Amino acid sequence: MSVRTVRKIVKGKIQQDGAGVRLLRVLALDTVEEFDPFLMLDVFDSENPKDYVKGFPWHPHRGIETVTYLMSGKIEHGDSLGNKGVIEDGCCQWMTAGSGIIHQEMPQPSKKMLGFQLWINIPQKDKMCTPKYNDIKKDSIPEIKRKDFSVRIISGHYGDTHGAFRGEYVKAGILDVNMEKDAEWSIKTDAEYTVFVYIFSGYGYFDKNEERCCIQGKSAVLFNTGEEVRIHSGKDGMRFTIFIADPLKEPVAWGGPIVMNTREELEKAFEEIDSGTFIKDAKDTN
Repeated sequence: MSVRTVRKIVKGKIQQDGAGVRLLRVLALDTVEEFDPFLMLDVFDSENPKDYVKGFPWHPHRGIETVTYLMSGKIEHGDSLGNKGVIEDGCCQWMTAGSGIIHQEMPQPSKKMLGFQLWINIPQKDKMCTPKYNDIKKDSIPEIKRKDFSVRIISGHYGDTHGAFRGEYVKAGILDVNMEKDAEWSIKTDAEYTVFVYIFSGYGYFDKNEERCCIQGKSAVLFNTGEEVRIHSGKDGMRFTIFIADPLKEPVAWGGPIVMNTREELEKAFEEIDSGTFIKDAKDTN
């Protein structure tokens, strides 16, 4: 069985988004091709509410799915479908923007805000699908506990255990893994799938050029192709999320909150925002 080696390490950059939210943007436009179908990864990690309480007021999306997962914290949200709710410790929001949705996400003061928002591209044939919202509660996410590690299965599967959600357009696997010190963890993968991890805390050892390299926390690690990922944690243990999906290998036209396949589709989306025709009826998306 071929073991995946490290292809690339990404640190990301501190940025401000929304109305003034301070976050770490790990994946962005310059990583699209290598991390396909994962478009953007923003990480929240702060004990200072001033970093995030201004939130993300009403804004549009089209052509993507957004996955927001909190390890700790609280975010209130609402959208043009009429959904309202709260994402709290251990919960996840999986939103399919499809043909178009307008929503807002407003983080609330917490002892610690820790989690991420991931953007997943939607295949060209499904870009204009009907928008959907999925609220994934903490208790619905299966957790596998072993002596040296625990795995929360947000989507996809780990061994024979399936996660809380299964993507309809991109069947991404997303696992929250917490390792004790000096432990081994592995997962089998389709050899050609895109696989990367983001390390929230601690550090670990990964195979690279037939040697083991040490990679510190607050880093994304993209793997080469292979049938298995193997990770060894350091003396402080390690917590990371692993992301797994089949690449789309399609052209990407990205403008702010809209991701399409061509510049013409992008321009049309912004014209519809300006004209007030951006939000579609269900019958218009079939």
